[in-house]
Amino acid sequence: MSEPRAGRLLDRPAHAPPPAPPGPPGPAVLDLSGLRHRTRAPGPRALRGPLELYLAHVGVQDRRTLLDARELLDTEERARARAFRHDRDRDAYVVAHAALRDVLSALLGVRAEALPLAREPCAGCGGPHGRPVLRTPGVHFSLSHSGDLVLVALAPAPVGVDVEGLATARAVLGAQSALHPAEADELARLPAHERPAAFTRAWVRKEAYLKGLGTGLVRDPALDYVGTGPLPALREPGWSVRDVPVPAGYAAAVALRTP
Repeated sequence: MSEPRAGRLLDRPAHAPPPAPPGPPGPAVLDLSGLRHRTRAPGPRALRGPLELYLAHVGVQDRRTLLDARELLDTEERARARAFRHDRDRDAYVVAHAALRDVLSALLGVRAEALPLAREPCAGCGGPHGRPVLRTPGVHFSLSHSGDLVLVALAPAPVGVDVEGLATARAVLGAQSALHPAEADELARLPAHERPAAFTRAWVRKEAYLKGLGTGLVRDPALDYVGTGPLPALREPGWSVRDVPVPAGYAAAVALRTP
């Protein structure tokens, strides 16, 4: 969702950083069937390391599962779901938010419909409609969905995740202003048929990082160099960005605040 951008800062140097270590393992695939039978959450439990990733597929659920998933949502989420004009978009929203509630429920030992969720102040206007957060200390999460995929990240530190379908050639041409100057140069040197994948790699890295920061697109995505190549190249102290393996036709990344 687009938001007003902040003022431009000094551009980062364009030279490439040392290669990053391999990214995280593939996310665990979620099965949302049987939600109505989960009357008790199995948690609480500790997070399994510095990062947990979960993937859900949209369109594989039957009508009963979708109805059960909708019952997990709160009043605001149900209103947002009803606002979608197309069934596919509505189902994707419901699956995404039910998946988030399902993994948080299992982690905290709280029923999915009773999770202690709140909203941070908006990074742009300060209003009470910023990103959702847990009132429980020490647990951070991020949610993204695009097309038929939903990606959820859990961590003990601020985290951001993004998944996107591969950009079209037209979308790449129309979004050059979102790239750091060094990224725009990298893209220009690629053959035309390689640019959509390279642009999408850069975009999901930027979105993940900005979600982790808590600013979203209030912060100009062109400020931060993340690279368009096979490995992320963010050189912001205290942050790690990694690509996430997802099915063909998509790209995904996760950003994690590190000690």
